[in-house]
Amino acid sequence: MLRLSFLIFIQLFLFISILKSEESSFFSGGETTNITNNKNSFSLEAKNLPEHLRVDFLVGDALFERIWEDSKFTSNIARDGLGPFFSSQSCEGCHINDGRGHLPEETYMDMDSISIVIHLGKDKNDLNTGSKNIPDGNYGSQISEFAVEGVLKEADINFKYDYSIGAFDNGMIYELRKPKISLSNLNYGNIDKDTEFSARVAQPLIGLGLIESIDIEDIMKNEDEFDLDNDGISGKANKVWDDVNQKEELGRFGWKASQPSIYQQVADALFNDMGLSNPLYTNPSNCGESQIDCLNAINGNSIEHDNLEVSNQQLELITFYSQQLGVPARRDIDDEDVIAGKKLFFELSCNSCHMEKFQTGSHSDHKNLKHQVIYPYSDFLLHDMGDGLSDDIPEYLASGNEWRTTPLWGLGLTETVSGRETYLHDGRARNLTEAILWHGGEANSAREEFKKLNNIQINQLLRFLSSL
Repeated sequence: MLRLSFLIFIQLFLFISILKSEESSFFSGGETTNITNNKNSFSLEAKNLPEHLRVDFLVGDALFERIWEDSKFTSNIARDGLGPFFSSQSCEGCHINDGRGHLPEETYMDMDSISIVIHLGKDKNDLNTGSKNIPDGNYGSQISEFAVEGVLKEADINFKYDYSIGAFDNGMIYELRKPKISLSNLNYGNIDKDTEFSARVAQPLIGLGLIESIDIEDIMKNEDEFDLDNDGISGKANKVWDDVNQKEELGRFGWKASQPSIYQQVADALFNDMGLSNPLYTNPSNCGESQIDCLNAINGNSIEHDNLEVSNQQLELITFYSQQLGVPARRDIDDEDVIAGKKLFFELSCNSCHMEKFQTGSHSDHKNLKHQVIYPYSDFLLHDMGDGLSDDIPEYLASGNEWRTTPLWGLGLTETVSGRETYLHDGRARNLTEAILWHGGEANSAREEFKKLNNIQINQLLRFLSSL
């Protein structure tokens, strides 16, 4: 009896110790963390944002949600300049409630593909040119399925899905889907034979400023491109071109870590997704040389906006908004299944790429983002995810098979925020189980070990992921 009581005491002691170690991870974004659990969980300012900066956040939010209009049909210089080609009329149109985008539902295949973009590319290019890769001769680096009045859209984007069946070791059946994308009604000639195209859904925006505030050295120390430690994981940094500083920098943002800063990421999206000229993309028309109607379309450049459609002040405000979105707190950290699931996460070596913790440095322009202990569950490096996830489009040093490790914070609030669960670069995974089962390449071993788990263990792992 005494021995049994002692064992119970030891188990209780261990449980309390684990619980205490989890308390700090409750604050996923350090002092920026918001304790929310609703559709606005990704849209709140950092909890520690100084009050006098809140107005800048709110103005940035308004610009992020702004519906941009065709210059031909509006005299409102604050909103004009859309297009000529565009994928959405607002940032919010793709980043639903500042969260993930999605593919068209199978039952509504005639709906538009808003909240995704179709990237084009075919080969690596000289980094010093500032190009991620070689664009298509007629259509550039992105296909737009919308255009302003009087301009033919580039093409119609069509989706179908291939389905495959597999089984866990315990016999439980699973189904995976993969989108098959085709383009029709190409209005500006054929696409080059060696051009590949890939769907990219919008990514959640939480914690971007914290990611930008991590010291380069803290990310680079985890790089092991040639797997010198023989653990099967060979994270690689993407070195990309910084248009502001005109030099090579570490890539941190985007599906293939092809953007060095939030400022440049926002500028790229404004121009390529909505056709809005800005300080980094000064051409008022996002057209190819052969797209004459597009080139002749009325633009929204104005003196009030630095002879652009989006002024530097506006770009900085949207950037500030994106930097200062707080991270939602974890949930259910004291749940026994969640604790057991985290143990499995580490036993499967998922943390080899999805690194639990970082501390931000002192280089940030914003005091509230400095020296924060954060739990993003990412190493922000490129990893080979296998042929199954390859899109055959390189970006700088990233091959078609390589993707940046996606941060997992906020994962469990995906459906609450965006209305549905969609994961991976093209939104193919409809739940977390499918997302794990698509992992290959460096993650192949972890995926196979996942398939060996029993139903209770699978549930525990998913409970942990949903607590993030």
